[in-house]
Formats: sequence, C-alpha cells, structure tokens
Amino acid sequence: MEVKRPLLLAAGLAMLALGFVGTVLPLLPATPFFLAAAWFFSRSSPQLEKWLLNLPVVGEPIRDWQEHGAIGTGPKLMALGVIGLCAIGIVQLSRMPTVVNGLVLLVMFVVVAFILSRPNAPRRR
Repeated sequence: MEVKRPLLLAAGLAMLALGFVGTVLPLLPATPFFLAAAWFFSRSSPQLEKWLLNLPVVGEPIRDWQEHGAIGTGPKLMALGVIGLCAIGIVQLSRMPTVVNGLVLLVMFVVVAFILSRPNAPRRR
C-alpha cells in the first residue's frame, strides 16, 4: 500500500504541471488538470491539497466544484463559447467523413449538456 501514495503524489504533480501549462496554452484547458491534481493530492498529500485550494485564482473554482459540483458563470460561458466555435469550425472546415464529424459533434453536445446541468457557483462578497 505504501507504493500507492508516491504514485498518487506523482500523478498529482503531473496534473498540476499540466494545469499550469494549460493556463498559458490557449487550447489546453487548465481546470480539469487542477481538479485532478486536487483529487490526487487529497489522497497523497494534504499539505499540497491545502496549498492548491488556497491559490488565489485556482483555489476558488476547485472548492466550488468539490463542495457544490458547481461551475462559475464566467467559465461556463467561456467553455460554451469555445465549444460552439469549435463546432462551427468542424462543420465548416473539416474534411473528415460526415459520420466522424457527427460523432465529434455528438460528444460536444454531451459535454454542453453536462456543463449546463451543473449549478452556477455561489456568489461571494
């Protein structure tokens, strides 16, 4: 069982690194990686989990997700806008077979439905 903790810690650090990379690369989403890092840290390093949850920009959305399963209105609108633009791009520019485009659009629709099903993050004063 002791092998498990270092592996979870390593996975958390890898997710954290990808999250930070995602903050500067436009097409790599940072939030899923930060959420995964928080999950791995919760099982391997409470100190790193606490540090991550207290980061100024990253911590609040992670706590919203953990405590309420919520996505903030701004990030929700941004995600929906990017998905919409990608869907338009796929329909207009893709040279893939129609069935492949249809499957990609179906996955996008499922992701949009999931995002819309999540509550908005609570307002803070």
